[in-house]
Amino acid sequence: MTVLGTERLTPHLVRVTLGGAGFDSFESNDKTDKYVKIVFTDSDDMHVTRTYTVRRVDAVAKTLSIDFVVHGDEGLAGPWAARAQPGDSLVISGPGGGYAPDQTADWHLFAGDESALPAIASALDALPETARGVAFLESYSSADVLALKAPAGVEVRWLLRGDEAAGSSTVLVDAVAAEPWREGRVQVFAHGERGAMKALREVFKARGVTREQLSLSGYWAYGRTEDRFQAEKREPIGVIAPVSD
Repeated sequence: MTVLGTERLTPHLVRVTLGGAGFDSFESNDKTDKYVKIVFTDSDDMHVTRTYTVRRVDAVAKTLSIDFVVHGDEGLAGPWAARAQPGDSLVISGPGGGYAPDQTADWHLFAGDESALPAIASALDALPETARGVAFLESYSSADVLALKAPAGVEVRWLLRGDEAAGSSTVLVDAVAAEPWREGRVQVFAHGERGAMKALREVFKARGVTREQLSLSGYWAYGRTEDRFQAEKREPIGVIAPVSD
């Protein structure tokens, strides 16, 4: 893909719009959490991959947009996105994905940190106007709050952790655990830091959420690179077991 442009959405979020001849090889899907693997070169000139959600695909304009969380010079993908210029190239594979809003659910619950924001925003875009529910979004500060499109019956609630490091705060888990449970069949989408997702798994289990109603996984792990995190996910101690019926 070729970089067509970039936009600084918030102090910690950069949107990169891609297109070019490579777009014709991109076979999209109907999942709102669709993701791609991006190939980068590290400081040792080794090829490494990073996983990112596709925020939007425009089949008419032949573009796709990816939102990158930026922490200064930390990591590979964030610094690349912060410096990207029109004409730069990016190699991707995919997309994958496994979730889309169930139009027959009585209500929806979304929970995630910055890493899940693109997928949750895409899901909110896809909800019918009659949808009901709540979205819990963890972020840094009020400067990182985005105006998101959502049905009138879906409350978007931002949870600001302030000076606490990403992955070390309990604001997301605490808010979901304290939320009064609505009547009817819920569909849950919860993705983000691994420790938080393990804690939320127990919250949803206590609420009687079944495996069929739940999309939950760790997108990243506090104190781990993606390479190490992906390796740990293949080990029994790193697997987030699905909620049983």
